Amino acid sequence: MSFRREKFVPKGGPDGGDGGRGGDVWVVADRNLNTLLDYRYTRRHQGGDGEHGRGSDCFGAGGRDIELRVPVGTLIVEESTGAVLADLVADGQRAILAAGGSGGLGNLHFKSSTNRAPRRRTLGQVGESRRLRLELKILADVGLLGAPNAGKSTLLAAVSNARPKVADYPFTTLYPHLGMVHLDHGKGFVLADLPGLIEGAAEGAGLGHQFLRHLARTRLLLHVIDAAPYDDSVDAVDQARAIAAELKRYDPRLHRKPRWLVLNKIDALPQAQRAQRIADLAQRLRRRLRTTAPVFAISAATGEGCRELMWAAYDFLARRGVRDPGASLAGDARFEPAVAGAR
Repeated sequence: MSFRREKFVPKGGPDGGDGGRGGDVWVVADRNLNTLLDYRYTRRHQGGDGEHGRGSDCFGAGGRDIELRVPVGTLIVEESTGAVLADLVADGQRAILAAGGSGGLGNLHFKSSTNRAPRRRTLGQVGESRRLRLELKILADVGLLGAPNAGKSTLLAAVSNARPKVADYPFTTLYPHLGMVHLDHGKGFVLADLPGLIEGAAEGAGLGHQFLRHLARTRLLLHVIDAAPYDDSVDAVDQARAIAAELKRYDPRLHRKPRWLVLNKIDALPQAQRAQRIADLAQRLRRRLRTTAPVFAISAATGEGCRELMWAAYDFLARRGVRDPGASLAGDARFEPAVAGAR
């Protein structure tokens, strides 16, 4: 609240300006980022304060807006209500998380022909304040799931330029890996490899369900099954049923996604019995899992059947109306068979 005070101007009138608005908090998807690690250590983010109004008809400047940059695929949820505020699935996509408050009104705002010396002003409004949870769901068109040591990482390395750790012990994969599968000029898709899932994951066994959320955006799941387990006591069908049950327990919508069965490590089967054993295993899987899903027999180690599987997945995505499978992740991978001459 201010009045003009000037020599020879006895009735200068009100000249108190309005206060500036508070700064907003925005979130922006950035394809150059791939983790939310920065927000683990910096928990509070606040827009700038608006300046006070001043005399001589001076309005206060607005507060500085801030932008929080997050990876593409970040889901932002309000902690108290569980409401989804933003789902950022494209590079450059923006959303406002908290709006700054409006500035207060100076007494200049209230002058009129009947009120030439207003002694009234208002306080600014408090900006929005929210407690948010940021959750990253990777963008992939096709997801690999299966038991530990089923050969998921080997398959990813065979069909893309991704180089996940591959070893002969369970739970080699500790974090999700992405690979870009290029089949032909302009044709390809993004493939995601997740850590192995075992029975009892819902209760925290193994790595639990902590990475299954990354399959939420996929359009097709490839259930990789070890067709030639080292331990004869392991039944591939029972193992597949247990994993399907864990998937349903985690999220029924994820369980209802199209899921193909991929019999891996067929190179370890005796050549004379290979066709019959694959046919028997496929029949048992379909009967016990009560599914009519396609069954593919491959060897990720030698590349046998991998190209056919990738083309089938691409055709499935194309039929489902995915205009440009793989556009969510820029990649420079090339599909090359693991063994020279393999088709």
